[in-house]
Amino acid sequence: MSTEHKSPFTRREFMTTSLTFASAALTVPSFLQRSAFAVGQPSGSLSSIAGVDQNRILVVVQLSGGNDGLNTVVPFGFDQYYRMRPGIGVNAAQVLKLSKAEGVGLHPALTGLHELHEDGLLSVVQGVGYPNPNRSHFKSMDIWHTADTSATGDGWLGKYVDSQCCGEGSGESGTQVAKAMEPPIAIGRTAPLALQARKVVPVSFESADLFRWTGQDASASLSKPYDELVERGVTGDVDPSSNAAFLMRTALDARVSSDQIRKAVSAKSLVEYPRTGVARDLSMVASMIRAGLPTRVYYVSMGGFDTHAGQGGAQGSHANLLRQFGDAVRAFYSDLKAQENDARVLTMCFSEFGRRASQNASGGTDHGTAAPMFLAGPMVRPGVIGNHPSLTDLDDGDLKHLLDFRSVYAGVLKDWMQTDPDSVIGKNYRSAVLLKKS
Repeated sequence: MSTEHKSPFTRREFMTTSLTFASAALTVPSFLQRSAFAVGQPSGSLSSIAGVDQNRILVVVQLSGGNDGLNTVVPFGFDQYYRMRPGIGVNAAQVLKLSKAEGVGLHPALTGLHELHEDGLLSVVQGVGYPNPNRSHFKSMDIWHTADTSATGDGWLGKYVDSQCCGEGSGESGTQVAKAMEPPIAIGRTAPLALQARKVVPVSFESADLFRWTGQDASASLSKPYDELVERGVTGDVDPSSNAAFLMRTALDARVSSDQIRKAVSAKSLVEYPRTGVARDLSMVASMIRAGLPTRVYYVSMGGFDTHAGQGGAQGSHANLLRQFGDAVRAFYSDLKAQENDARVLTMCFSEFGRRASQNASGGTDHGTAAPMFLAGPMVRPGVIGNHPSLTDLDDGDLKHLLDFRSVYAGVLKDWMQTDPDSVIGKNYRSAVLLKKS
């Protein structure tokens, strides 16, 4: 009789649920390890979750620093705009006009977004904010991340992912395991608060090359023993419901996830991307989508939008940031279309606040309130959604918001992610109609 134990968790099974808890902390309470955090079980796969369309993907692009909405979606048809911004206002002749939108258009550097608009792939959602706005970068960003003006609690996307852990199934040895979604992926050093949850741990990395076990860098002699240990999986002499089994499953899952992600990202993109940070990050997301990773939420951040001085109008630092942003999103959708995945991916872009209506003495803009958001993809209602905030009816020099950002979240959750938004952001926000009727 053979003494060799067969692992109950094969690489093939792990590939089907590859990213589940890939970066799970080793300090997870044991009762969660035995239930909600059970890894690699067929009953825990995404396909077993009733009512979840795993083909739909949400990509969030965060513009950190407080993007100046008035010079992004330019109200060139309003004289007050030029009176308040004599040095940095964008000349009306240079604005990229938006069809069926009276007096507003895109900054001339946003040619990439304008092309998406002309192709019917862009929604400009105007005047988005929240009551009693906070002008602190950190506090306001936390408000957007938690969908709560107290800026406390779990991330709104983390709550969404947790909400998909809908019930239990029977594990291989009779243990009860929760049916969980794949964790969201953030490109960056750390996962943003928006992705933080109680049941599912997000994955984050700046470079796919760093998403691997690095012990072999210290000594090449460690590589083979590590491989042998990890690939054994859970051996027959280990209780499948024990903490040791959980760690074995997690180690194997992390290894397979790392291999899969690095393989996906190493594939050559189908289109040429600009050589910028945000374009590189979106190209990695596109590569993971093309490789068939089951992740449904991706998160990308771009900084530099705190333009207190030397902002410029049609030229300058802000124009350069907008050009990078617009060209990256354009390339991203060209890539997705070449993959035939564009209809699966909705992209939502936001910043923690806009800027004040008037320019400051340094040729820049200070922290403000309401600003536009962008949605991209074949499923969006193309064009401009909502009216531009008034430039004459201000709140102490700031724009008054016309749409609560949580209504945008609710619309995305309900109509795209196909979940009840009340369970994520509460019952106080009517879902904004942002997508085409199916």
